[in-house]
Amino acid sequence: MSELEIQENMSAEEAFMDTENAYEEIPEAFQKLAQLLGQDQFELLFPDKDVENQDEMRLVYLMNDAVESFLVFSGARMTGHYQKDYEGELDATLSQEDGEYVLVVYQGETVVTIFFQDLSLEVNLYNYGDVGHFWVKGYEYLRILEYRLAILSDKCEYLGEKATSDTERKLAKLVHFPPLNYTCYPAVPAKYIVPMEDPWNPTEEAMDVMEELVKEAGDKSLLWWLQRYRRYHGKRMSRWIARLLHREKHAAVVDLLNKKLAKEAENYPRRDFGEKFNQKYQNILKKAEKRKAELESNGQKVTLVREEPFAAARDSVDFKVYLMIWKEKQGDRVAEIEEF
Repeated sequence: MSELEIQENMSAEEAFMDTENAYEEIPEAFQKLAQLLGQDQFELLFPDKDVENQDEMRLVYLMNDAVESFLVFSGARMTGHYQKDYEGELDATLSQEDGEYVLVVYQGETVVTIFFQDLSLEVNLYNYGDVGHFWVKGYEYLRILEYRLAILSDKCEYLGEKATSDTERKLAKLVHFPPLNYTCYPAVPAKYIVPMEDPWNPTEEAMDVMEELVKEAGDKSLLWWLQRYRRYHGKRMSRWIARLLHREKHAAVVDLLNKKLAKEAENYPRRDFGEKFNQKYQNILKKAEKRKAELESNGQKVTLVREEPFAAARDSVDFKVYLMIWKEKQGDRVAEIEEF
């Protein structure tokens, strides 16, 4: 294969077809490599600390609470200097020499080269139905819902039908329903939000999914507002619908959506952190479940939420369990948070 330039404005297919000996069918892993580099994404994970002397390297493809996915370089070795914390534009070339691939990545002024025999896609799917974070205060349960829809949407976009169910792909369309996306209930502070194109205007598909949910929940009042929203959408109406979603009167719709997400998420396993950490986390979970049972015995409604690190790489998130204790305040549905 002749040298291949991977450019942001060039698709994976176009990039490979630009070579002298183009493949009729481009392997999926190489398409995804071009996609990542075209987005200036290049985060490597190594099995051990000896970076230069190992024959397998992982490039992060997608990591969130629903999936940990990597491009795996097999029979690999690396030269040059890899900047772990580099943020900025990338240039890259891919070639084939002497029976192996050569990937050269330019991180600003530095260059890192990976020689490898093969490239494959590794995908690990996880149960995300009761996973959430409490990074922003106020109507936390709606922010958690926004977060779950966002990571589900990424899962659908990056991994497609092989990794998602029909229902998941349907519910993921709600990221384009402004009253439930980051415009109204951001799960993270503003500096961490990755903006979407035209986030304040709902798509027809998103409206269809939301209307179907509202009909199933039997909420005629909210259905009337959604039908008006189809004709008069914009920031003002989006915020009004978002306000309705935290009213106790319309709680059944939010509960139904959470129930559907949880049901789909149950098709995937929990993360396995190894015996030591599994036991530690299980002890925390048992304490939270005991407290939950106590509260429920007193007639309170309680929802358990887990926060956990990635299985493949330890990050800044530690394992925690939260209880959301449901309250009503002047017709609003709110949650009191207890942390374990």
